[in-house]
Amino acid sequence: MRVDRMISIIMTLLDKKRISAQQLADMYEVSLRTIYRDIDAIDLAGIPIRSTPGVGGGFEIMPKYKVDKNVFSTADLSTILMGLSGVSSMMQGDEMKHALAKVKSFIPEDSAKDIELKVNQIHIDLNSWMGNKSIQQYLEIIKVALEEKKLLSFEYANQHGIMTTRTIEPYQLVLKSNHWYCHGYCLKRKDFRLFRLSRMSNLKMKKKVFIARAYQKPQLDFTGTLETMQTKIKIRIHKSIMDRVLDYCPYEDFTLDGEHYIVNFPFIENDYYFDILLGFGTKCECLEPLHIRNEMKQKINSMATIYES
Repeated sequence: MRVDRMISIIMTLLDKKRISAQQLADMYEVSLRTIYRDIDAIDLAGIPIRSTPGVGGGFEIMPKYKVDKNVFSTADLSTILMGLSGVSSMMQGDEMKHALAKVKSFIPEDSAKDIELKVNQIHIDLNSWMGNKSIQQYLEIIKVALEEKKLLSFEYANQHGIMTTRTIEPYQLVLKSNHWYCHGYCLKRKDFRLFRLSRMSNLKMKKKVFIARAYQKPQLDFTGTLETMQTKIKIRIHKSIMDRVLDYCPYEDFTLDGEHYIVNFPFIENDYYFDILLGFGTKCECLEPLHIRNEMKQKINSMATIYES
């Protein structure tokens, strides 16, 4: 508790011109002796504290040490707070709370309401509506492993459901398209790999510390590659699933047809894209090309056979 209290005292001193020992004691519900001991420790840590005796006196950080609050504009502070608030919804921990407290300490009193209004105009919540409850726990484990440069071991399911045991050197946490990944060097494959957290199980941090190697950033932008691979197919959808289809293509590709829409849908001939169409259920029909329509019929018949048996 003492470290948290001392950090909070530093934030308070950065935010205020001067504050008395009694006010600090009342604020943190500790004795005056504890406050004086904390102030001495903060001063020894290299943050110059000045004490002024008498009426109106108290403790303050020497003016030359303080950061000028005007160095950040209202827009700067609003942007930083929006980003930190969004990340803190997933990345919990004292360091995130302290970072938010530090940024808030730079907010001038006359701008506080304006900044609060701007921050509330955009809300970022990275938590999923539903899903794997272990993701949050895994994020915390990986975050510690990144900081301490320790190996991670886990069971991993590939896209075909085959489980393998992996040990990796973690180098980066990645949030891509609402999914969390850990990018690291896989000791089994002898190469860098991107591992999706939802496919992990039994994640553990090992005691062994690794020596960081030359890092290769993951390739995350496949826009150009996908565009060259995709073709447009024609599907007919009921208007009740229009919002779901809009996740994959713009409204310009929709043509109203009574209670339905005819959609020029971007498509690659692999299981992932066929599963997308199947996921729309009876509200979607593939019209053309004929060979994709026939492939859809085969997949639907195969599914029906499972339930008939």
